Amino acid sequence: MSAAILAAVTAPVQDLLPDLVALRQDLHAHPELAYEERRTAGIVAQSLRLLGLQVTEGVGGTGVVGTLQCGGGAGQGPCVGLRADMDALPMVELGQRSYASRHAGKHHGCGHDGHTSMLIGTARQLVCTHQALGLRGTVHFIFQPAEEGQAGAARMIEDGLFERFACDSVYALHNWPDLPLGHAQTRPGPIMAAADRFDITVRGKGGHAAQPQHTPDAILAASQLVAQLNTIVSRRIDPSESAVLSVTRIEGGHSHNVLPAEVQITGTVRSFDATAQDRIEAALRATCQGMALASGTEVLVNYQRYYPATLNTAAQAALALDAAQAVGLQAQVAPRAAFTSEDFAFMLQRKPGAYLWLGQGRADPGPEGERALHHPCYDFNDDALPLGVRWFCEIAARALAAPGPR
Repeated sequence: MSAAILAAVTAPVQDLLPDLVALRQDLHAHPELAYEERRTAGIVAQSLRLLGLQVTEGVGGTGVVGTLQCGGGAGQGPCVGLRADMDALPMVELGQRSYASRHAGKHHGCGHDGHTSMLIGTARQLVCTHQALGLRGTVHFIFQPAEEGQAGAARMIEDGLFERFACDSVYALHNWPDLPLGHAQTRPGPIMAAADRFDITVRGKGGHAAQPQHTPDAILAASQLVAQLNTIVSRRIDPSESAVLSVTRIEGGHSHNVLPAEVQITGTVRSFDATAQDRIEAALRATCQGMALASGTEVLVNYQRYYPATLNTAAQAALALDAAQAVGLQAQVAPRAAFTSEDFAFMLQRKPGAYLWLGQGRADPGPEGERALHHPCYDFNDDALPLGVRWFCEIAARALAAPGPR
């Protein structure tokens, strides 16, 4: 473990921030993809052990859970789970910072390095303060792998997360560049969308471009299909509901004078309501079937619902906002949910909880794209680190029903 990482978990609480920044930037320089977070998980596990926590590694692959018992014996009092994601994105970083990614094709372009650092800082704070605060119960610090499209939360659950680490409620946050630093938002009900993926294969026979009468035209059928798919939301879904269907890839053919035998179409569907989700999938399949009949092609559909909608429970969403307000954040009910997706949704299917957007927008955003999630120049705003730590700590204190002022 580097000196910076060691200092981040052993320094006095009042001196924690500079060391957390060093830790965050170290993680940024060494990004790891889904289920490959071995270095990151090792740092997390060793950091938590240095704090005297019970540590379990290998949960759901590379996940780590640290457990803090506050007052009384094990299993006494309420239990709360605080979750951070650890994985990076498979993309090239174009930022020029001294701590830019050292691993080609891997980039912490979503701020999970910041989330991990904040939760380590939270563990440090609670270890030092839980007795003085009179907390009674259990805090589980859940460090999750593979959030970026690989369902690490579901895999941790399948590995017995909530059977092995009982939680009455669970909470998580995500940095939100669209909100100014010092602001926070969440809402009861949907906060992030369900994410579906469709892959469609249109098959003809292939042939000479000058003799289209001899083969079903897969490209023409695919083009007409794309146009029809884009009418599903506007014509099959109630206008009062929210949904998005986007075709993101169409690929076929390699020559100017050959009609290809096969064309691939890929896209995504985002929605908040299960009924609308069902209706969209059924309409997509029916549209593909109709196109096959009309064009003489074969149309194959692979439709995958990979993340459900992220649904906050009302009581926990209110607690999350109250906690944000209590630690000095400008907390508001989010006016609408986002069409981005989040696999914390799997945890919220099993336990009451809430997901918070923590503002990290910069007054001076710096290089183009620095404040945009999943942008090659994105970088987490280190000024948000103490805000996340304070919010997580306040959540734990409220969830464990600490008496008296906090």
